[in-house]
Formats: sequence, structure tokens, C-alpha cells
Amino acid sequence: MLKTLVIDAEKCAGCRTCETICSFYHEKEINPKKSRIRIVKWEEAGLDVPMVCQQCESPICKTVCPEKAILRNQETGAMLIDTNVCIGCKMCVMACPFGAASINPDTKKTIKCDLCDGDPQCVKYCPSGALDYVATTKATMAKKRKAAERFGELVKKLVTP
Repeated sequence: MLKTLVIDAEKCAGCRTCETICSFYHEKEINPKKSRIRIVKWEEAGLDVPMVCQQCESPICKTVCPEKAILRNQETGAMLIDTNVCIGCKMCVMACPFGAASINPDTKKTIKCDLCDGDPQCVKYCPSGALDYVATTKATMAKKRKAAERFGELVKKLVTP
């Protein structure tokens, strides 16, 4: 059964442990610029929001990739970047509505969450329990949708004068 990463932004303490463990797991160095998860601080709202690939059912990143470098891992459901094919054009980075893709500063190629091959390290080490990796069910998807709606409402409040 496929699983999905669920984020509860209200539990996030902004400690950035997820960024640290992600970069260390993938790059063997502690460097938030190489992390596949990012903490976005909303100072006005006093909120820290983990931003990570949502492994969309119909991923726009895959659609816009001119080299077809983005493929779904059938076992985990993660959208993966084939770095042998990626040309670093940033089309996927610009297209992602969640800001989940970024560019590795060394390779100049796209990086994004790959669910750590089905064992997300960020979930294991999140001290506040803001991240969870659960079976993808209708209930889980409804929870993700509701969280996205709450986040959208917050963004509207922050950007509307």
C-alpha cells in the first residue's frame, strides 16, 4: 500500500531538524541548501511551515520537464528526478505550486523529496511530531486537502492588505 507524507504545520517548532537530517542522509553533509524539505517562516503569523513535495497525483513538474527527467517510483509513489537526464533548466522548480523542488548548488540539477525510498528520515527525527508518513487512504487525502486549505487561507491573510 502506498504511503504519503502528512504535515501538521501547527506542530512545527521551526527547529529545522528535518532539513539537517535530509541533507545529511542524501548528501552526507549538513547543508540546508541541499535539503529536500524546507522550513518557511511566516513571521507575521508566528508559524513555521515544512514545505516538501506532495507527490501529486498529476504532477505539473513532470508535465513541464522538457527532458522527461521526472518519473514516479511505483513502489513508493515518489516523483523522482533522473539526474542523468535533468539539465537543470528549473522549469519544475518554477511550476511547483508548493515550492518543493530546488536546485542543488553543486550539481545545478533539481532535487526534491524522494521519500527516502519509503523510509522518510525527516519523519523519524522530527521532535515535535509535525511530520508523519501514513497509508494513503481517502481519510489521509482529505486531511492533506484540509491542511492545504488552511495553509492557503493563512497565505491569503498574509498577502492581503
